[in-house]
Amino acid sequence: MKLPHDEVIPILDFGSQTAQLIARRVREAGAFSILLPPDTPAKKLRDLTPQGIILSGGPSSVYDDNAPICDPEIFDLNIPILGICYGMQLATRALGGTIKPANHREFGRATLHITDHKDLLHAIPESTTVWMSHGDQVEALEQANLETIASTPTCPHAVVRSTNPQKPFVGVQFHPEVTHTPHGIDILQNFLYRICHCKGTWRMADYAETACQRLRDQIGTGHVLCGLSGGVDSSVAAALIQKALPGQITCVFVDNGLLRKNERQLVETTFRDHFNVDLRVVDAEADFLADLDTISDPQDKRKRIGHRFIECFTEQAAHIAAEGKHPEYLAQGTLYPDVIESGHSASGSSAGIKLHHNVGGLPDDLDFELVEPLRDLFKDEVRKLGEVLGLPEQIIWRHPFPGPGLAVRILGDITKPKLDLLRDCDEILIEEIVAAGLYRKTSQVFAVLLPVQSVGVMGDGRTYESVVAIRAVETQDFMTADWARIPYDCLARISSRIINEVRGVNRVVYDISSKPPATIEWE
Repeated sequence: MKLPHDEVIPILDFGSQTAQLIARRVREAGAFSILLPPDTPAKKLRDLTPQGIILSGGPSSVYDDNAPICDPEIFDLNIPILGICYGMQLATRALGGTIKPANHREFGRATLHITDHKDLLHAIPESTTVWMSHGDQVEALEQANLETIASTPTCPHAVVRSTNPQKPFVGVQFHPEVTHTPHGIDILQNFLYRICHCKGTWRMADYAETACQRLRDQIGTGHVLCGLSGGVDSSVAAALIQKALPGQITCVFVDNGLLRKNERQLVETTFRDHFNVDLRVVDAEADFLADLDTISDPQDKRKRIGHRFIECFTEQAAHIAAEGKHPEYLAQGTLYPDVIESGHSASGSSAGIKLHHNVGGLPDDLDFELVEPLRDLFKDEVRKLGEVLGLPEQIIWRHPFPGPGLAVRILGDITKPKLDLLRDCDEILIEEIVAAGLYRKTSQVFAVLLPVQSVGVMGDGRTYESVVAIRAVETQDFMTADWARIPYDCLARISSRIINEVRGVNRVVYDISSKPPATIEWE
């Protein structure tokens, strides 16, 4: 396995929804992290010459049937290990301690009281807030040669440390990777620098070089089709493949009729100017809308859209093959949040939240080998990679747009009149957000057409028309998000313009849900 740096921190993923957040925090701190299956053999880990190892949290109890476990020999490698939540419990049990159901389960914020500020908890306040999510907790520390260095009122062994210098282990019952633990990043950095003695020299440019080499190893002299949507993900994927394999990529933009207003013209103009690649544009609106006729279930929508995309790519592959090229690979801008929400992870045990048309929505008999060079990255990391690759700012900082397009922003069945109505609403929304100087301050802003109608009054007459919801969020990684506090005067202008300018809408509402429990998209 070729890695981009000699300071490697493998993370064994036990099914945590936030495992990649751990990886991201480690990368931000300047060390390279890699997610691996929980049962990765100790020999394979040793061959990576890691500076340290992290055991993630997970939804299981160590006593569950088929609960994921790690190779117990990793504790004999004399390599520093950090266990988080389930990872702490699993390690404690492997070292000889016991785990029992907690008298008081902890979910949410808790107050951590620190009794030892050496190494892991260096410079952390004596009393600080942490984020808990557990039902079991560790006991009988002496048998495992562990000592307690911090606790909460209901978790007496919230942070533990090995007293055996040959088995350097520290464990935390809380989640330092989430923003709800204010000093969590400091704790992770203490592990990296005070315990693992990392130097912190890894950068995104290293990732770019390694990703290019992986693409060369996977594709060789083959030819790649890249599904180009105009968004940052597919754009960065295309630029990375072009950098790694110049002349071996053909970009295909499919006009599926589910796009934002004037999207096709924007994509053609932008990418013919900024990409030195072969760009093909496919007009498939009629086919996609026929596939979606009378379909309301969001998972069914995603599957049908994914299948139709593949048919379009297959047809284009035949045309390209007739020209003397033979594309065997299909590239997509799949990101790690897409993978996690679709129920895929290094552990193979994450809960499935929704299918993404490019993860889980593809047919089993796919005629291409998938190429997903961004699969391990979050959105903010993709933007950093885009900067490294020299992409223009207007592409890098464009708000995300879902692969299934407006099909998942129209709740219920899809029709062309509904699509046109939503496009007009969305255009007004973005115009006002840009005019208010809020575009770069928000992470994603869009309109949703709801499957309800409401009574209104226009020109002294009764109306019974559609309701449009506005969604605006702020986030770094798109795994968690908070609703954006758009100023009231801006919301008033948006509502007034949509109702006055878009025939068929008489009510606008604002979505103030965070993620979790909601998702960013409505479907």
